[in-house]
Amino acid sequence: MHPGRRRLFLAAAVALLAGCAREIRIPDAAPTTGHRPPPRARELHASDFAKTDIDSAIEIHLQESLASARLLTDKLYRRNPREWRIGGYASREAAVNRAFDPKFAWRFPELGNARGTDALNLAFQPEFGGDRVFAFGVGLGSMIMQAYGNQTEFLLLDRVDPQKLYNAARNIEVAAWKLSISHDVDGHPMLLSNEIGADGVQNLSFEREIGKLIAYQDTIARVVAERTNRTIRFVVQGVALKAFLPI
Repeated sequence: MHPGRRRLFLAAAVALLAGCAREIRIPDAAPTTGHRPPPRARELHASDFAKTDIDSAIEIHLQESLASARLLTDKLYRRNPREWRIGGYASREAAVNRAFDPKFAWRFPELGNARGTDALNLAFQPEFGGDRVFAFGVGLGSMIMQAYGNQTEFLLLDRVDPQKLYNAARNIEVAAWKLSISHDVDGHPMLLSNEIGADGVQNLSFEREIGKLIAYQDTIARVVAERTNRTIRFVVQGVALKAFLPI
């Protein structure tokens, strides 16, 4: 269907159903896991009638994924406070808020406007003298958005490419691998993440959050593939071939 006609059809459907909408309160698709705020109640919108349960599930997975990316960025700043100072921010919170502020559309001059895997690669380049956590957070968040077609709302006739979602999951694995093995010229980790305390207790909170993020993409990729009857091309990556996949 021509894009103009598709939007016209959806607009007509929404207008028809809007008169039937009652002001009821339903749970918002806000992040609900980890150290995140509980779901907020919101009114039913007319556009909700122009989407299927799968469309709503895609939106929830996207929201949870961005929340995980934001939480990981915050946790990295807690372990690497020097980075937000290198970036010239007043606080960790200020750096995180800027990285995930939608008005910037993931374009930042200090990163050369790099997004997605380009920004992730930048975070681990030895010659990069900027805020590595900021580059990592922007790269992770924008790559997730790219996998979802840079949309935040999905209606009845919108489609998401399951291959891109699958590739995003593999790229998150690569980013986690780079996070664990990348060192500077002096042999120090470029970014600290998981740790073993003096008492021998391991802090694996980064690993757990990354695991959630991978699972979000793999799960919704399978759901979308079933919906659209598309086949996902699976990729096996060895340690020697840890390269980001295209989105």
